[in-house]
Amino acid sequence: MTEIVSIRFKTGGKEYYFDPRGLELHVGDQVIIETAKGPEFATCAQANTMVEDQQVVQPLRPVLRLATDRDRQALEQNREREKQALAICEEKVAEHKLDMKLVRCESSFDGNKLLFFFTSEGRVDFRALVKDLASTLHTRIELRQIGVRDESKLLGGLGICGRPFCCNAFLDQFQPVSIKMAKTQGLSLNPAKISGACGRLMCCLKYEQDAYEDAVKRLPKNESFVETPDGAGTISAVDYLRETVKVRLEDAPETPQVYQADELNVIRPGKGRRPEGYVVPPREELEKLRKTTPPPATAEKPDLGTSISAALGESEGDRSRRQRGARRGGEGRPRQDQRPQAPKAQQEPKPGAGKESQGKSGNSHRRRHRGGGKGKGTGGQG
Repeated sequence: MTEIVSIRFKTGGKEYYFDPRGLELHVGDQVIIETAKGPEFATCAQANTMVEDQQVVQPLRPVLRLATDRDRQALEQNREREKQALAICEEKVAEHKLDMKLVRCESSFDGNKLLFFFTSEGRVDFRALVKDLASTLHTRIELRQIGVRDESKLLGGLGICGRPFCCNAFLDQFQPVSIKMAKTQGLSLNPAKISGACGRLMCCLKYEQDAYEDAVKRLPKNESFVETPDGAGTISAVDYLRETVKVRLEDAPETPQVYQADELNVIRPGKGRRPEGYVVPPREELEKLRKTTPPPATAEKPDLGTSISAALGESEGDRSRRQRGARRGGEGRPRQDQRPQAPKAQQEPKPGAGKESQGKSGNSHRRRHRGGGKGKGTGGQG
């Protein structure tokens, strides 16, 4: 086993293994590493990891040290120098009348060399340009011709999907893409719809190609003669993503029907004539091909008390005590329909009733205090 760290020189670039030499690095750490071109500024893409010896090409170049503020300042100075050198090179290209488009300029970390990337439709003789740039910039000059895909990888941008270019964001190397992939996936063959900003076929055509190839093997082909739950017919379209097919039935060819792929019985794969002597099976046998999905199980509604307990984080005992307390408090409170009503208004006495009741009450009063004698009570009635 060998201890390595993975280093990346630029965003979306390829990762390389280096020897940490005892340093504990983390993802995102900026380091100075030793390369064939001298010391370079890079970023750690994977922390210290042990890998098999077969995965490492010996000898591994070492990580010199962690980057310091002075190293970062030197990197910023190199960036400013690259901008100035690119502007000077564009002027020199115009003076020499060369058919080339400058894309980017990169400076080595120690500043001893400038590397210019350019695109061109053909070969360019830039020997005179190199001599002129070397005498002007007083450093080593290197020009490198790249393709349009490499140009998009260096410059970056947004694709038709609205996301950054895959080649600039995460693709380490380009994958071969062909027009056959677009045909397999049933895409429009219009170049404007399947081409990226670089003018080449989009790299994302490769991502789902394996899934489409597997679906093509499993699903019936277009123009196949099949049996469906509603009768026999011919396939007019295949949807590889949903794994459904559209069938023109013999009984109703004007209204194609959509079926799942596992609901069909293929009688003749692909184009060709209808099999001789073929007889459509009875409707009862064809109906067996239909796939019925069981209705989804209805979830029971949770109890209100259970929901409240779950929201309050109560246990079963706390919930029981709370419910008993609520019942006790509810017993002493009068309900809305059992609250005491206000006393009814007293009825007005009838004429003459007041004197009669007053006389009776007066006689009884006198009887209680006078002993209730018969003669005395009679004499008092006047």
